[in-house]
Amino acid sequence: MKRVCVFCGSASGNAALYQDAVVDFADALVEQGLGLVYGGAHRGLMGVLADRVLARGGEVIGVIPQRLVELEVAHAGLTELIVVSGMHERKATMAARADAFVALPGGFGTLEELTEVVTWSQLGLHHKPCALFNVAGYFDAFLQFIEHMHATGFVREQHRGLLQVESDPHRLLERLQQ
Repeated sequence: MKRVCVFCGSASGNAALYQDAVVDFADALVEQGLGLVYGGAHRGLMGVLADRVLARGGEVIGVIPQRLVELEVAHAGLTELIVVSGMHERKATMAARADAFVALPGGFGTLEELTEVVTWSQLGLHHKPCALFNVAGYFDAFLQFIEHMHATGFVREQHRGLLQVESDPHRLLERLQQ
């Protein structure tokens, strides 16, 4: 495994613990020699993540739609910034450049990106690990909903384990590499 695609918020959340956890995750990436692929923005948790990986000497590849570049959302100091035509191309490019996927706290975009790559895994379109960095129980309600989908017959037993879940960034990355 060389690079991890991270989905996370373009907002910072309402507690410093989210930013602190993102810094810890960035440190773990660099310490384990892994590059970062992410959405290319300089705002919110995305910006915190990219800035920390860069500050620690790590590789950061951002993938961002032209529309967001025009809105001045793009991070100017990345190892590589790939500008694409739209969100679908962004996700496909991020997936192609990464060996694993991790969601950190975020909003609708984070959830949409995560569920798409998990769906791709379910369909056998890729065999890359998918995970949640469950900061302070952020994803607990989502995990309960997955169990509800299973209990009501919409998620098969063999697909319940498609998402690895950890609250420690080092353990999470170690699990992804196994």
